[in-house]
Formats: sequence, C-alpha cells, structure tokens
Amino acid sequence: MSKPNETALITGVAEGIGRGLATAYAEKGYQVIGCDVNEEKGRKTMESVNGRFFRCDVSDPQQVETLFKNIKEPFSILINNAGVSEFKSMFELDVDEWDRVLNTNLRSCFLISKYAAERWKQEETPGRIVNIASTRAFMSEPDSEAYAASKGGIFALTHAMAASLSPYNIRVNSISPGWIHAGDPDELRDKDHQQHLSNRAGTVKDVAKACFYLTDQENGFVNGENVTVDGGMTRKMIYEH
Repeated sequence: MSKPNETALITGVAEGIGRGLATAYAEKGYQVIGCDVNEEKGRKTMESVNGRFFRCDVSDPQQVETLFKNIKEPFSILINNAGVSEFKSMFELDVDEWDRVLNTNLRSCFLISKYAAERWKQEETPGRIVNIASTRAFMSEPDSEAYAASKGGIFALTHAMAASLSPYNIRVNSISPGWIHAGDPDELRDKDHQQHLSNRAGTVKDVAKACFYLTDQENGFVNGENVTVDGGMTRKMIYEH
C-alpha cells in the first residue's frame, strides 16, 4: 500500500483526541502539521510523529494569521480539533469565560478554515475540512451552556461552509464524538461501558477512523454532513426501573 502524498494540519495536538489524530495520520503515512497553545506538550506530540509544530492560541485572530504566514508547505486536509470547556452554573459564568469557550471552539473553526480555504482556492486544491463538534450539540447536562453553544455552532458552521466552499471543490464535514476516553482503559468502570449500545466507551481510534473516511478523496459525495461517533449513546432510551 502506497503512502498518502498529502499533508494534514491538525489543531489542538497536545493531548487527547488531537494527539491521537496526529499519531493516527502519521501512522497512515501522512505528513502532519500540528499546533497548540501548550508548546511543551504540543511539540512533544509532533516530535513523536516526525511532524512540524507551531505554537498558536487559536482563540487569538492575530496568532491564527501568523500561523498561516509561517506554514509554507502545501497541505490539503484541515482538522479543527482545538477546544476548551467550562462547566459551571450559568448564574456564575461570566462573559470572559463565555467568550473564551466560544472563541476557542467556534470562532477558531471559522478563522482557520477561512485561511486554509483562501490558500486552496488560489492553488485549486481539493481541500477537505473536518470540524470536531460533540454530541453535546444535541443533548445536554446542566451547566454546559458555553460548551454546548460552541459545539452546536460548529455543527451549523459546517454545513454553511460546505455550501460556500462547494464552488472551489472544498468539502466540509464534522464529527460529533460522544464519550471518548483517551487515557488508561482500566480507569473506566463496567457501567461506563454499559451506557453505550456498543457496550464500550469510545477511543481516539474511533474518531480517527471517521476522520480518515471524511478526508479520503474518494468519498467526495459526503459533504456538509455530521458523523456521530458515540457508540449509540444518543440513541439509547434510558428508563429508571
């Protein structure tokens, strides 16, 4: 099997899903560019996959602009993964905390996609964008207003950008992960797994496989779509007996 002659730009590579995606794409033979606000952990990830690292706070428009000035090599895949959460009572959540979540999770998707699409438009590159949303865009627990709003916004932004970028042969899709455990599997309890129709919690590899599908050039008929990767949790009716 030949190695892919493509480069992927992945945001939020310091840990969790982002680190797993950088590793998975490198193992498939892709060249990987990664960015994160955590320089120490982000650089460590990219050194482990022989990729390039750039420090970037994706909530800062100036740093996003600088990121694209520094990326000289061509790339054809963008995975907007960077994100933060703030779970606290809406009566205590202040505007700065709200803005931090929305700017990091949602606005960054727009800005980074805009810069990537501008480059692809000029180069006539058939680019592919995958935005990492969340099942929390569609279901909620208390005290999740900022995070839910940001992920719901990513869901809507995805199909809007798919429509706008269609003339330039740029596809945009999103993935909504559910319970994805990036740590030691032994940390989970039996009842954690039993909440899923798949009888287990998710792993980063589950998200990576969905990303591979959406960024495959041969899957060009999938556009503006959201893929839920949650082991069936959002489809499971829960009754107290």
